[in-house]
Amino acid sequence: MEKVASEIQSTGGRALPIRMDVSRKEDVESMASEALSAYGQVDILVNNAGINIVKPFLKLTEEEWDSVLNTNLKGCFYCCQAIGKGMVERKAGSIINMVSVFGLTGFMNISPYIASKGAVVQLTKALAVEWARHNVRVNAIAPSYIRTDMTRRDIESDERILQFNLSKIPMRRGGEPGELAGVMVFLASDASSFITGETIAVDGGWLAW
Repeated sequence: MEKVASEIQSTGGRALPIRMDVSRKEDVESMASEALSAYGQVDILVNNAGINIVKPFLKLTEEEWDSVLNTNLKGCFYCCQAIGKGMVERKAGSIINMVSVFGLTGFMNISPYIASKGAVVQLTKALAVEWARHNVRVNAIAPSYIRTDMTRRDIESDERILQFNLSKIPMRRGGEPGELAGVMVFLASDASSFITGETIAVDGGWLAW
């Protein structure tokens, strides 16, 4: 985080790295307090924290299930409450939830991940409707296989899983993190001022297959 903050500052921007665990309400509330103290308001919230456990459903433990749901779903809930309150009061803001094509379709051995991402897709719609009259927009981005540390661990480390993922993508490759940037900037900006409650796929054609 400090490295990214340094890069932002080197271009004339401002950055405040804060270490936190999104599954802990007190951490999220502390983050919100620090951010508001430093900047006065938050205009854009991106809920991007996520974890995954690859395991057959019948072998999952309750602790493993809870760990994924607490980070991917409850963390989004905490952050939307902590930051959304100020947006609603100010009647301005854009919230972007990072979900997955697996929030819209099925797959094997990642049931808690699918359940959590599907829930965030629906939470996105619920908040979009509830906060529309306050001019707070809530949308989601659903990537397929994007080449990150997590997918390198869960996908690229197993040739069979990698080839199966690539077979689901008509473009026959994984996406790069930077390929999410255009949609992210669009949803954060006034260019999308009449868009709310949407889940936009950045998936190389996965959902069109």
